[in-house]
Amino acid sequence: MKRKENSREIIPVCPISQPVILFSSVFGPFARDDEYGSRAINPMELYQNQVTRAQGPFSLRMFHRSWGLMLIRENIESPSTLLDFPSRDRFIEELQKHPYDIVAISAIPPNFLKVKEMCRLVRLYLPEAKIIVGGHITGIADLKARTGVDYVSRGEGVRWMRSFLGEKVDRPIRHPRILSGIGTRTMGMRLSEKPGEVAATLIPSVGCPMGCNFCATSATFGGKGRFIDFYKDGDELFEVMVELERDLKVQSFFVMDENFLFHRRRALRLLERMKEGRKSWSLYVFSSANVLKSYKIEQLVGLGISWVWMGLEGKASQYAKLAGADTRALVRELQSHGISILGSTIIGLEEHTPENLPEAIEYAVSHDTEFHQFMLYTPVPGTPLFEEHREAGTLLDPEGEQLADAHGQLKFMHRHPNIPAGEESGFLLRAFQRDFEVNGPSVLRMARTLLQGWRMYGKSEDGRVRTRLRREARSLAFQYAAAVAGARRWFRKEPEIRAKLDTLLREIKKEFGLRARLAAAVGRVWVYRSLKAESRRLGSGFIMEPPTFRESSLSSAGA
Repeated sequence: MKRKENSREIIPVCPISQPVILFSSVFGPFARDDEYGSRAINPMELYQNQVTRAQGPFSLRMFHRSWGLMLIRENIESPSTLLDFPSRDRFIEELQKHPYDIVAISAIPPNFLKVKEMCRLVRLYLPEAKIIVGGHITGIADLKARTGVDYVSRGEGVRWMRSFLGEKVDRPIRHPRILSGIGTRTMGMRLSEKPGEVAATLIPSVGCPMGCNFCATSATFGGKGRFIDFYKDGDELFEVMVELERDLKVQSFFVMDENFLFHRRRALRLLERMKEGRKSWSLYVFSSANVLKSYKIEQLVGLGISWVWMGLEGKASQYAKLAGADTRALVRELQSHGISILGSTIIGLEEHTPENLPEAIEYAVSHDTEFHQFMLYTPVPGTPLFEEHREAGTLLDPEGEQLADAHGQLKFMHRHPNIPAGEESGFLLRAFQRDFEVNGPSVLRMARTLLQGWRMYGKSEDGRVRTRLRREARSLAFQYAAAVAGARRWFRKEPEIRAKLDTLLREIKKEFGLRARLAAAVGRVWVYRSLKAESRRLGSGFIMEPPTFRESSLSSAGA
């Protein structure tokens, strides 16, 4: 047995010599109600699920691969296969065709019934195989007893799996080659996935030192004050980014790190290396408000920060990451420099009541961020918030029989002190609707902020910054001009949004002249027709499901 660093868990040693491993995400389909815990309201889409769900044909639709499994598989020596987004039948087929020694499944708590079924199927078709389950689902205290898994991998999976397999735990991390989005579409149009058009996924660290009581990510990786770095400094990170740039032909990076800018020394060293290497990369990052405020705007712009996911949580929030922050002023400042914001607001904080929630929603909407996530305050198993409610006896499902609905987009999983059961769903939906009614389509709000960035830096004396802004803004004169013109017609009966789009289109035409005028004139009819077609498609029950991916290092005979 080996003790994992920064963890109370004892990591067992694999009883099988040179095992062959199947890594798998849970099976689909996802966007429907079924006996395995799939829910129509909880699709396998980040934006449609919890950001743009009330925006109809304007909703941003895309899928993301199972990055954690890809990272683990890239960093072990044992032969393995990754099956991502299989159907139940496809998972069975894989078990029947290949005599795997280990089946490793990644999941979150709402996937509990799927994990239980997958364990049953493994026992049926590969009775000698060992089963490992990892991911946020490991916050369920009695997971092993309830599913019959052999091992529960809690915390950071690469080091856990290396230790389990008897490999050298602390050797350098190899970063997998991952494109951040799959099958992206909006306004009825499929977006280009040509080389250079999609950002690479970059994973510098896991965990979040802020330790918010509701945060499953923080709880999974050690809690408040803890995180695990894969790349200890800006030099290591820069070299990884150069490799991703070369192999994936990218200039932009989606940085999957819960508070990337918190690691200030690493970030500023990365900035130095970017300047030395004349890299004009775009970075899409997560950050808390107070950490953002600790940087000069020149540093953020120099780093290529062009999109930030920032927790707003709620008016008068008591979370330390927001202490003393005027988030509306911060959002405006960042937008004026071409930095788009995805704000995140919690519905159902302890202080919320049916009387003050409408005001809280209006406050959130007043930020006018490009995107806005709304989630119900949810005690996820393994988090401090879950323990608080368990000890208080206020959990509605203490035995975990309704985990399929514990995803934050339908109902409370605890007894709220002020909001009657059943009313939370209406408040949540209203938040999405108000954001759309007041601020318009998220994908077009991005054009507004891109235009601000272009005007600020399109002729910058800093060649790196100028190159980045010209690249980011190149869609304004054509695609965005046509999209805004078509959307104006769509909103012809909604004067407030129509006025916003009128102003935006006028400013785009003023900046880009004849090119934008021609694009708007020619493209508006086509865009409007595309919107109508997408609206009909959605009205007829159209849903999106991710494709299945299979990647294997097995020999051709074994594959």
